[in-house]
Amino acid sequence: MSATDVVTLDRGNGTSCRIHRFGATVISWMCKNEEHIFVSSKAIFDNKKAIRGGIPIVFPNFGPWECGPQHGFARIRTWQLSQPPTKDSTGNIMATFTLEDTEDTRKMWNHRFKLTYKMTLLEETLQMEFTIENTGTEEFAFTCLLHTYFRVPDVRTVTISSLKGLTYTDKVKDDAKDVEQRDLVSIQENVDRVYIDTPTEHAIGNTAGGKTLLLQKYNLPDTVVWNPWQEKAAAMADLGDDDYVTMVCVEAGAVATPHTLAPSHSFQARQTFVVSA
Repeated sequence: MSATDVVTLDRGNGTSCRIHRFGATVISWMCKNEEHIFVSSKAIFDNKKAIRGGIPIVFPNFGPWECGPQHGFARIRTWQLSQPPTKDSTGNIMATFTLEDTEDTRKMWNHRFKLTYKMTLLEETLQMEFTIENTGTEEFAFTCLLHTYFRVPDVRTVTISSLKGLTYTDKVKDDAKDVEQRDLVSIQENVDRVYIDTPTEHAIGNTAGGKTLLLQKYNLPDTVVWNPWQEKAAAMADLGDDDYVTMVCVEAGAVATPHTLAPSHSFQARQTFVVSA
């Protein structure tokens, strides 16, 4: 991993964020010396394969894609650093990354677009603002998601709030639909669920340092919960056999229903993490 590949936002006091330009993938968020983002012990940083861990950006398609690679191409393209890290008067640090269509992307998906991804590092908060612009002359449909891997001491003790009563698609069970009955969702096995029309905030309990993290989201109506568990983790070349124990994916996205964007229009979304306690 080259030093020029990684952009660092550093507030001091053990609080920083590191973003790899390949995929504009957040690979670290330290808050007061506590790491909250999981990256696989076997992650490959070759600027070819999607980074296993961090916060990969899924666009323009979530899941298997007939036009190209699974989860689209945004996570396997090198983004431009359009605004280097800049500190404001309150000490918050911002950086902005952009990705535009190329001849290569148009061969897969013949549309013109511009993605803008703005990171803001606050004292106990990390904010990600995501804008999709249709710069072409025809409308296009897309799905998108921020595929966050949280670092946790033990996934079996993690709890996720605000999912009770919601319909979900269970990808482990051939996309069967069901309704969540639990007040707090916990993970004790292979889980791959798309919860539909979720609230704007989830509390994720027992994360790094025993802290609760708040995941707040805007214009991202769905929430994916994923952990491959032991057998599937062992089959992944870029995931350590026991890594699944120290990770949980809680992913904010617009994936259940494709969003259609007219020419010269834009779609804006936001995800924020807050260390609550």
